[in-house]
Amino acid sequence: MICKQTPLNDCFIIEPKVFEDERGSFFETFNSKDFKKNTGLDIVFVQDNQSISQYGTIRGLHFQEGEFAQAKLIRVAKGEVLDVVVDMRPNSSTYLKQFSYLLSGENNHQLFVPRGFAHGFTSLSNEVVFDYKCDNFYNKASESGIVFNDKALNIDWKIPKDDQIVSEKDQNLPSLDAYLKL
Repeated sequence: MICKQTPLNDCFIIEPKVFEDERGSFFETFNSKDFKKNTGLDIVFVQDNQSISQYGTIRGLHFQEGEFAQAKLIRVAKGEVLDVVVDMRPNSSTYLKQFSYLLSGENNHQLFVPRGFAHGFTSLSNEVVFDYKCDNFYNKASESGIVFNDKALNIDWKIPKDDQIVSEKDQNLPSLDAYLKL
């Protein structure tokens, strides 16, 4: 695996080594020894999640707070997404900076998102199968987020406004400014 540091602290793009022949292809989606060697991080994942989304779906920006914060290793098994992260860690030199990256079932790249980051994605293909590992269990009481169309973040989700599908819950998340004042 090749791990590349993104512009945000502790956030990595992971490119697996893919082996192909006449039968198809094979690659490791995760190897803890290689991950630690390449990132310096010793992560133990405890939960795997999957979502299926149609074109135009925007999910996010989500995170869990406090002792239930989660680091995530994200991959797309089918389709293509624009994955977006925002560093919400006040003591980080990349605090409130954002990064977006195209993940797909074709490129097999993954994104490691550390604890303390807001995360979201938009489905750029007709069907997306989105998988991610978490290093902490989900806790509803610790759920938080920032509204996807926050003016201060000004994220280009790469989907025309008329084609955006956003849950009522995600539409009602606070703005960045309102969240920071909480």
